[in-house]
Amino acid sequence: MPDNRQLFGERGEALAIAELRRRGYRIICRNFRCRLGEIDIIAADGDTLVFVEVKSRKGKQFGSPAAAVTSRKQRQISRVAQYYLLKQARADRAARFDVVTVLCQAGALPEIDLIKNAFELCEE
Repeated sequence: MPDNRQLFGERGEALAIAELRRRGYRIICRNFRCRLGEIDIIAADGDTLVFVEVKSRKGKQFGSPAAAVTSRKQRQISRVAQYYLLKQARADRAARFDVVTVLCQAGALPEIDLIKNAFELCEE
């Protein structure tokens, strides 16, 4: 049974997907997992394949949601994205990394922001 943290994260992802669709993205996959980690959303924006990290927060007391996408997290997402591209034989397709932040403060509507090209592919 999911705990409150998991339910909050799932709600954030649902809000992110709605925002991406509103902006014309086509959702390909949600929660792609492999032995290297997970990517929250894989989508298409026109001809570009987009790997999307979603960060949801209930407040800013621990910093902005975007600040949680650390260099370590970027490296992990990059590794999973490379694995996905090789597995799907899409290594020649244009790709980028976006971040969607969802801020759900008490008594306010959720604030949803899309950061296109949030970071570059991290080589090790």
